[in-house]
Amino acid sequence: MAKQEVSELDRDLELLENELKRLEAEYNMFFAGRLPRPPWETRGRVTAMVRRLDNMHIPNTGGKFRFNSLQNRYQTFTDLWDRGLKAREEGRPGPFANLRPPSTDVKPKRPADRIMHVTTFSDPLREMDKLQDLYESLAEARREVGEDAIPFHKFADLIKTQVNTMKKQGTPEVAFRVAVKGGKVAFTARAMKGMKDE
Repeated sequence: MAKQEVSELDRDLELLENELKRLEAEYNMFFAGRLPRPPWETRGRVTAMVRRLDNMHIPNTGGKFRFNSLQNRYQTFTDLWDRGLKAREEGRPGPFANLRPPSTDVKPKRPADRIMHVTTFSDPLREMDKLQDLYESLAEARREVGEDAIPFHKFADLIKTQVNTMKKQGTPEVAFRVAVKGGKVAFTARAMKGMKDE
């Protein structure tokens, strides 16, 4: 019976993960001007799934961890989407301005070399504002050189992995830099030395 429950839970979590990816893609299309209205139906479906799983007793630790990760990701996304919608209503660029395709009327010139953003992380999941600012800078830099923005969840996973890897090597903080060099985006991570080492 327990095995059947676990496999049913796995199916539910798999479905939730797929629906969340779909919802993110639909929101990206909406903010890029490829969908006429926000994907309220998909969002309602995902919200209902999150609520149902939240009210369920999840017996195994692996399942709990996976659900918590998906729930946190959904919460981060909804905050971001709502900020984007509010910005759009107020006529501000907002966090998704970079998803709009650049105008094709003007021939794009090569962007000037410059550093666009520098920030440090010790725990990216607790520093969401800094993570969002870094994402927006990277998306803007990529747009300037004619590349698409990467999905936010992939970006967040990359930063988290990089910080965790460097922390295991004894680095308390990791510095990330977004720059444009020679018409290409340079995105680098560097270990910050602790105060004792200086």
